[in-house]
Amino acid sequence: MNVGGLLTSAGINIGLCVLFLSLYSILRKQPQNVKVYFGRRIAEEHNRLREAFILERFVPSTSWIVKSLRCTEDEILATAGLDAVVFNRILVFRLWVHCVVLYIISAVASLLLYLEYKHIARLRLCHVSRATSNPSHFSVLVRGIPKSSEESFSSTVESFFTKYHASSYLSHQVVYKVGKLQKIVSSAKKAYRKSKHFKATTVDQRCKSVTYRCCFCGASSNSFQLLPIEFEQEGEKPDECGSAFVFFKTRYAALIVAEVLQTSNPMRWVTSLAPERDDIYWSNLWLPYKQLWIRHIATLLGSIVFMFVFLIPVTFIQGLTQLEQLQQRLPFLRGILKKKYMTQLITGYLPSVILQIFLYTVPPTMMLFSTLEGPISHSERKRSACCKVLYFTIWNVFFVNVLSGSAISQLNALSSPKDIPMQLARAVPVQATFFTTYVLTSGWASLSSELMQLFGLTWNFIRRYILRMKEDSDFVFSFPYHTEVPKVLLFGLLGFTCSVLAPLILPFLLLYFFLSYVVYRNQFLNVYCTKYDTGGLYWPIAHNTTIFSIVLTQIICLGVFGLKESPVAAGFTVPLIIFTLLFNQYCRKRLLPLFKTVPAQNLIDMDTEDQQAGRMEDLHQRLHSAYFQSPDTDDIPLEGVHTVGRNADGSGTSGESSSKESADEARSDLSHPTLDGLPVSQLRNAVRSLTFIMRLQKRGLSE
Repeated sequence: MNVGGLLTSAGINIGLCVLFLSLYSILRKQPQNVKVYFGRRIAEEHNRLREAFILERFVPSTSWIVKSLRCTEDEILATAGLDAVVFNRILVFRLWVHCVVLYIISAVASLLLYLEYKHIARLRLCHVSRATSNPSHFSVLVRGIPKSSEESFSSTVESFFTKYHASSYLSHQVVYKVGKLQKIVSSAKKAYRKSKHFKATTVDQRCKSVTYRCCFCGASSNSFQLLPIEFEQEGEKPDECGSAFVFFKTRYAALIVAEVLQTSNPMRWVTSLAPERDDIYWSNLWLPYKQLWIRHIATLLGSIVFMFVFLIPVTFIQGLTQLEQLQQRLPFLRGILKKKYMTQLITGYLPSVILQIFLYTVPPTMMLFSTLEGPISHSERKRSACCKVLYFTIWNVFFVNVLSGSAISQLNALSSPKDIPMQLARAVPVQATFFTTYVLTSGWASLSSELMQLFGLTWNFIRRYILRMKEDSDFVFSFPYHTEVPKVLLFGLLGFTCSVLAPLILPFLLLYFFLSYVVYRNQFLNVYCTKYDTGGLYWPIAHNTTIFSIVLTQIICLGVFGLKESPVAAGFTVPLIIFTLLFNQYCRKRLLPLFKTVPAQNLIDMDTEDQQAGRMEDLHQRLHSAYFQSPDTDDIPLEGVHTVGRNADGSGTSGESSSKESADEARSDLSHPTLDGLPVSQLRNAVRSLTFIMRLQKRGLSE
């Protein structure tokens, strides 16, 4: 192990961590940075801090660490959701496992895995039971609806479910492919909310003209006037897609329909429990179901190609750790490499930094591939990206570095599988310095960057002092599980595999897991906003990765015992591998099904409780509007909007508010004289589009 290079890397990263932690403790106290470091709390509490000069704001403190440690699991669950609890439990489990050796590691890791699996499964069931009014429990997403030339998709869905599920079928909502119209409608609420922030001045509440001040002469102009909306657009009807949301009378009925194969053709009438409304990825619902398997193959091939292309920078980085080869290939560096501190910097610190820079391109690329696969929800897309990033980092950070830096890179070594354990046993200690510096660079330094929120802090500075924007943006980031979960699991793999051959990495990993436990709890409480929750589906990913890490560690130890010519120790390791695989199979049979579906017992109990309490009819009424394609515009007052649409026979239909006062109030909101700077025509078109889509959706329900 290159001790000098390791100490150089450790010194640089420790200095950066201390600097960033100190800066964070100061910057988080500044009122102008409250949106960066307390975005979630600001979004929920809708309050602002007064900017007053206090000397304590400029003194570093550790109070945030104490608050993060005192926070209970129930508070994290209530604040950031079950996925945040799962992420914290992953961190706790590493903290414990890395304190033991091979047999104890395997036994304790298996025991802790089972206890965590069981604990998270219990939390998942509680999560489902608490959400008594969740419309997704009554809803089934149907894809692959056969197209008929005689009737619409809506009529086809109604005919099918009234025939085969007549006792439980309630209603349905066809998905429309609205394209750009959807984007216009989704922006209506933002414009409307912005208009509500302005204070009203003395103005007639009737439909008066909007007065604007001229930029050149300062005179007033009545050139803009909002009129009652007449919607007379033909040929703009969105296309129906081969997908629909079907609503059922009970949760149990929806579960049965979602799990049962509907026809003899598995590519038609494909059913699954619907995601939550805020979690739906609408544009992928418009994709033909028959096209999805082609997309899966294409994204798999794209991921493999990207993985091999990434070998180029990894090979270059690995060459930096081989000083002799570097001097031979680049002779002009011989003079520089004679200096000891330059040698330690290039071989100890620089490779992990360069690799980390290249790895920043991986999450967005994998997120793009996951989007092209056609997932129906944002959480499914992020979970798919998480798996892709995990496989990519394990291969390129661990295996490629091991392969390219040892004798295992020779092709004849791969031709004899029985020699792979011994080759891994020789290769892993050679790369111990690189893995340790990688933990320092990608672990400690990234935690400091995460705590500092460098991107958010920079954007906040640009908004305030360069763009001169006085109002803060309403957008709050959600936690990037697809980048952080793979990172934590990769460090777990490094800890397992190096614990026997290079135990010097364990103190660095233990400190990383402790710091990450504190930092991420602080971020869940103050920074990130939970928009949707998978219900703990990241834990099976963590379980499978941990089992793989344990088995790989046992295989490497088998190779070590082979090198030491100790057949007795090698013989005792083989049963351990078998027991670990049997334990994994037991967990797959006992606990994994709870993460794939919801037990019928729980759903029936929830249905019975709602029926006895008289809540079922109210839940059925809420289902009709639960999956409108423009849910974020529900609070726009449309009572005063006069619309003209088209019936199926082409005749016109009109709709007006039942109360003139509500109409005047709606027009007053839209024609407020302080809407200076708002795109009035765009707002008008957005409301028109919203009204049109809501009419289509209600018509689909009535059909």
